[in-house]
Amino acid sequence: MLRCRLLQVAAALLPEQENFLLLFRRETPLENSVEFMRIWRCYDTDSSGYISAAELKSFLRDLFHQHNRQITTAKLEEYTDTMMKMFDKNQDGRLDLNDLARILALKENFLLKFEMEACSHEDRRRDFEKIFAHYDVSNTGALEGAEVDGFVKDMMELVKPSLSGSDLDKFKQVLLGHCDINRDGKIQRNELALCLGLKLNP
Repeated sequence: MLRCRLLQVAAALLPEQENFLLLFRRETPLENSVEFMRIWRCYDTDSSGYISAAELKSFLRDLFHQHNRQITTAKLEEYTDTMMKMFDKNQDGRLDLNDLARILALKENFLLKFEMEACSHEDRRRDFEKIFAHYDVSNTGALEGAEVDGFVKDMMELVKPSLSGSDLDKFKQVLLGHCDINRDGKIQRNELALCLGLKLNP
C-alpha cells in the first residue's frame, strides 16, 4: 500500500526525533474533515488555496512546540524541505488539500459510508441525521466555518477527487448561495435538508 511505503520512506529519511511526526500521524489521525479544515485555514495564511513551504514550516514549528519538542532553525528547514519533497506530488513548491491530508493521516471520507441511493425516505432521513451530526461538531444545529468547509470537501471529493483549496472556496460559496436561505453565513439543519429534498420530522 502506498501509505505504508510513504511511512517507510519517511522513517528512513527522518531518524531519531524526526520520527515523532510519524508517531504523531499514527497516534492522532484526524477524526474528520472539520478538524482538518481548521488546520488548513489556520496555515493557509495568504488564502491562496495552497500551503507554501513557509506555511508548512510554520505548521511543523507549531507541531513540535505542541508536543514539547525543541527544534533548531536548521533542523526545521531540513524537515520542511524533506516533507515538501515527500508530499508535493507535482513538485510545484506547494501542497494542496490532498497533500496535507496525507501528511496528517486524515481518516477516510465520512460520506463514503453511505449508499448513494438509500431505499426509503426513512433511510435517507436517518442517513441525513448521521451526516449532519458528524459535521456539526459544535452541536449548534448549524454548520459554520470549518464545519461547512469539511462538509463541502467531503461532498465534492465524491465527484472530484483532486480538490484544490480554491476549488473548495468556489464550491463553498455555491453551496451557501443555494442552501443558506436566511443568509446568516451558516447552513441550518433544516436548510440543508430542504436543499437535499428531505422532509424532517418536527
